[in-house]
Amino acid sequence: MMSTPGLLSAFRRTALVLALVAGGMPAFAQESTKQSINQSADQSATQIASNQAVGEVVLIPSRVIYPGETINLAALKQVTLIVGKHKPDGVVTRTEDLDGKIAKRTLLPGRYIPSTAIREAWLVEQGASVQVFFIAGGLTISATAVTLQPGAAGDLVKVRNIDSGKILSGTVMADGTIQVSAS
Repeated sequence: MMSTPGLLSAFRRTALVLALVAGGMPAFAQESTKQSINQSADQSATQIASNQAVGEVVLIPSRVIYPGETINLAALKQVTLIVGKHKPDGVVTRTEDLDGKIAKRTLLPGRYIPSTAIREAWLVEQGASVQVFFIAGGLTISATAVTLQPGAAGDLVKVRNIDSGKILSGTVMADGTIQVSAS
């Protein structure tokens, strides 16, 4: 079957316009359907951006960030959302909430960073020797223990007393010590 290039091009243009409008594409893609399909995406995005007010600014990964990797600002880029588009609930986009945190799962470039996908850096590592304190009123008992699991400040972790071999649970303090309570 032979067709003229102009007819095929018009057919493709119409199909693309219908797919974009019906497919729920971002606002800039729907607005750009009024323009020639052959125009570059950069030109249409620039034209649309110049006609609208500035949207919300968010941080997204600029490269793949792997689980266990520390997130630093060099691995993030700042983007402006299209006016009318808002970031979903439960995502982290502020510098102070991301810098120095650890990725719990793979973070892909150009995607939002869910708050469940990051964690604080461990203050105590598994197998590390730590000081354990029991404080009750004026009584303070200290011992050396080995952590059985890693933890950040405020986490409840299990430790093994080196002298007795007894396993205790305690809270990781900001200075890297473990505070246990009476059980």
